[in-house]
Amino acid sequence: MSKRARILDFNFVLAVPDAMATARWWVDEMGFGGLQDLDGWVFVARERFMIMLGSCPDAIPVSNLGDHQYFGYIRLDDLDAYFAEISGNAVDFIKHPIDEPWGMREFAVRTPDGHRVMFGQEIATD
Repeated sequence: MSKRARILDFNFVLAVPDAMATARWWVDEMGFGGLQDLDGWVFVARERFMIMLGSCPDAIPVSNLGDHQYFGYIRLDDLDAYFAEISGNAVDFIKHPIDEPWGMREFAVRTPDGHRVMFGQEIATD
């Protein structure tokens, strides 16, 4: 029987008009760190999760993508603590924390570029 490969972590890759400006927002408002500027690409991270931002000023504006503005779903171990951490910052919340019928507590934000991202935590069951 062959060995099955495991996914060790994951990263998101986003085209944005100005990678450094978007990276600054992730660091200053969303609590990320590890900012690395790599000649047109800027990386930010939190724990083992990384967002790789590419400067693409000629890309289709995110506002033209409709429902495809969503780029990711990030699972947390303490959604309410993270919400409290960032709620006083310049963050555009498009959905505040709510328990959903599919067993997740979630909130959503819109980045300055218009991308939407969901944050979720599995609701504990007794």
